[in-house]
Amino acid sequence: MAAELVPARVDFQSAGADFWKRYHAYRRLRQQESRPDDPVRPDGMEEKWLKRESPFDIQYSYEYARDGVLVSWLSASTIKPGTPEYDSNKHLFWADLYVRPDARRQGIASASLPLLLELMDAHGCTVLGIGTEEASGHAFLRWVGAEARFTGAENRLNLADVDWSMVDRWVGEGPRRSPGTKLEAYDGPLPEAMWDDFATQLTIVLNTVPFEDLDHGDIVVTPDHLRDFYGRLEISDERLHTMITREPDGTISAVTDTTWAPHRPTIVEQRFTGVRPEARGRGLGKWIKAAMLAHLHELYPEARWVSTANAASNAPMLAINKKLGFRQYRAGTEYQIDRDGLATRIKRLPARKKT
Repeated sequence: MAAELVPARVDFQSAGADFWKRYHAYRRLRQQESRPDDPVRPDGMEEKWLKRESPFDIQYSYEYARDGVLVSWLSASTIKPGTPEYDSNKHLFWADLYVRPDARRQGIASASLPLLLELMDAHGCTVLGIGTEEASGHAFLRWVGAEARFTGAENRLNLADVDWSMVDRWVGEGPRRSPGTKLEAYDGPLPEAMWDDFATQLTIVLNTVPFEDLDHGDIVVTPDHLRDFYGRLEISDERLHTMITREPDGTISAVTDTTWAPHRPTIVEQRFTGVRPEARGRGLGKWIKAAMLAHLHELYPEARWVSTANAASNAPMLAINKKLGFRQYRAGTEYQIDRDGLATRIKRLPARKKT
C-alpha cells in the first residue's frame, strides 16, 4: 500500500547500479504500455541524457521503490530564476507521475500530492500541470479536480502509403506561388553564425502555436537554448534536419525540423513546423513539409514511419498532415489545477483512504 512507500529523491550524478537497474526496468515497462512497437533508448545513452542538467529548469525526480522494484516515478520542474522565460512562466509547475499497472488503485499517486504541493510552495508556483494518455491517468486527474486544458495527439505517417507524386507536386508549387521566397536546408546543427537571428525569428513563430485553454507563459528561444539542444542531440546520436523558407527581406516565413537516430531507424521524429501568420495562405506549409519528407525518404530508406505531435485545435497543420496520410497513434490531454484546489484535495485524502 501507499503507506509502505516513501519518495526518495534521485541524484542522477551519484546514482548507483542498483538504481539504474530499477529505473531501466521501469522505463521499459512504461514504454511497453504506451508505445509497445517503438525501440527503447539504449541504457547508457539514457543515463547520459539524465545526467545532463538543464540550464533553464529546476528539476526534481523521485522514485517509490519496494523490494528492489521501482513502483512509481515522479518527475517535476519549474523555470529557473534569471532565465529569459522566467517572468511569464514562474507561476507554473509541471509534473509527470507514473504508477506500475499492478500497483494502481492503492493510493500511491494520491500520496504524491502533498510532495507536489510542498515543491510548488517552495518556488511560489500557483498552477500545477500534468499530462496523461492512459485512462487511469484521466480518471485520477479528474478525481484530483484538475481541468482538461489542452488536447493533442501523436500522429504517424506510414511512408509506404505516401502519394509521392503529390509530394513532388507540392514541392514544385512552392516556388511558383512564392517566387521571391528561398528554401534553405540544413543537415546537422545550424551554423553558429545563424543562431542569433534564427532564435529570434523562431521565437516569433513558436508563440503562434495554439495552446487552447492551457495556462502557459511566453516561449523565448536564445542561442543558449540552441547550444543546449544540440548538446542533447549529440548525446542521443540524433541527426537533425532543418528547413526554412526565407523572404527577400531576410524574414523566416516557415520552419520545420526533424530528427532520426540509429537506435530507432524505422521512425523519423517530425518536431516543430510553423508558418508566420502574415505568410500563411501561400502553401509554405505544404512546400516545406513536402520538401523535408522527400529529403528524409532519400536519406533514410529504412525509415517506415514519421511521428509528430499536434494540438487538436491546429486545423491548418492537421489538414496538411491528413492529406499526407498522417493518422492518430496516441491521444493525450494536459490537465491543470491551481495551488489552492490541490491543497483542498489533499485535505480530503484521509477520508478517501478510509473508504
